[in-house]
Amino acid sequence: MAQTPIHAFVPYSGNEFTRTTVEHLRRSGVVDKIFLLAVTSETNIAGCQTLEVDTVASSRTIKLILANSAAAHALLVIHDTPIELAGFGVHRLAQVLDSTGAAMVYGDYYETNKQAKRTPHPTIDYQLGSIRDDFNFGSVVMFGADAIKHSTEALNGADYKFAGLYDLRLAATRSGAIVRVPEFIYSKIETDVRKSGEKQFDYVDPRNRAVQMEMEQVATEHLKRIGAYLPANFRPVEFDRSAHFETEASVIIPVRNREKTVADAVNSVLKQTAQFPFNVIIVDNHSTDGTTKILREIAKKDPRVVYVIPERSDLGIGGCWTEAVHHPKCGRFAVQLDSDDLYKDETTLAKVVSVFRKEKCAVVIGSYQMTNFDLQEIPPGLIDHKEWTPDNGRNNALRINGLGAPRAFYTPLLRKVNVPNVSYGEDYATVLMLSREYQIGRIYDPIYLCRRWEGNTDADIDITKQNTFNTYKDRIRTIEILARQKKNAGA
Repeated sequence: MAQTPIHAFVPYSGNEFTRTTVEHLRRSGVVDKIFLLAVTSETNIAGCQTLEVDTVASSRTIKLILANSAAAHALLVIHDTPIELAGFGVHRLAQVLDSTGAAMVYGDYYETNKQAKRTPHPTIDYQLGSIRDDFNFGSVVMFGADAIKHSTEALNGADYKFAGLYDLRLAATRSGAIVRVPEFIYSKIETDVRKSGEKQFDYVDPRNRAVQMEMEQVATEHLKRIGAYLPANFRPVEFDRSAHFETEASVIIPVRNREKTVADAVNSVLKQTAQFPFNVIIVDNHSTDGTTKILREIAKKDPRVVYVIPERSDLGIGGCWTEAVHHPKCGRFAVQLDSDDLYKDETTLAKVVSVFRKEKCAVVIGSYQMTNFDLQEIPPGLIDHKEWTPDNGRNNALRINGLGAPRAFYTPLLRKVNVPNVSYGEDYATVLMLSREYQIGRIYDPIYLCRRWEGNTDADIDITKQNTFNTYKDRIRTIEILARQKKNAGA
């Protein structure tokens, strides 16, 4: 039996499945009180207390939960969806809380469809860098009594409509560990059945702007409290004109097996009308389809095409970037172009270099238009990352999952840090490293066309790969937070 009382909090909107969830909680034998989080006081589930709330995630709701779970563990069902708890599932969460003194625990779960088919959905371990607001804990979490006491004090002045639960979670991490129980604790019906490639742009959807602003406030305050916040003090980039570069800019295209799209990408570079010399460095990572033949033919016709097949066979996209950046023909600025994509028009390269010269920044990041394979615009349309601000962008970058495209770098600085030799998140990691010291320039007009098609590496990935990618990005954030804490401690 649990050593500490457990109070459960369950969303209620009138659905019959809530009654089933409540019955599961009662049958657990360890839940002392059950509260319904409802938009109305008129509920009809016997034995439950009702708390009138606006949304589950607001500060007002979180304060009600904290006030009604004094000296008790708080089990919170986050989503208004059918939940079927495993035998002794609640007991197991409470057992881990009591034995470890963790601030919060969560577990793996099964996804259940309408035909009652169960699919395993493992979660990933929480770490210092897991501060993104879309970290997937599943639908059932439990906060420890000590964390609730600490959080009640920490969140006393908070008033968020959307970010209250996020605020509670980050406050909990400041009082203790967040522990994953790698066991299947419950089954749930997944309500968001979109493909992974469709979900990843939610945070830049203009309709979510108010949500994102609150999330940024919470994340920024958290970084301040853990000593990882960086104020708006930047080292200016002095472009060394004594350094010899054959060209002012090089477009870098890593490629492997993109015979359907790579010619379009390269031709969009060759059409640029910049008033400075430029080239395109293509790193063919040992393609096995018709890509190599296509690129060799293009390189024969235009001396601006630098075609490279690396000697190494262990390179990811990041390794191909490093190969290109250290090439003697790499220009003063290295500008990204994926082999699936195109520059929007002939002015893209000139606009990027202009921002470097004007703002003296280490990195310039543009905005892009989402298209299908035939270059027709598709939702969510323009991805401009207007959540970025010059003063706080590098702090908020630790909360979100991407920074935009195309990305361009001042080559001498990029040669110092290099790009991690991976094929996912390599650009994110590199920009985070450089933003620790230098300002990041932005272009909010669309200058890039991002093709979404079945050949994209992130179009629709399974849960195992999603977890691998998310774990890596969280690790990148962990490394960056540690680096920033060290920087601040030294200062």
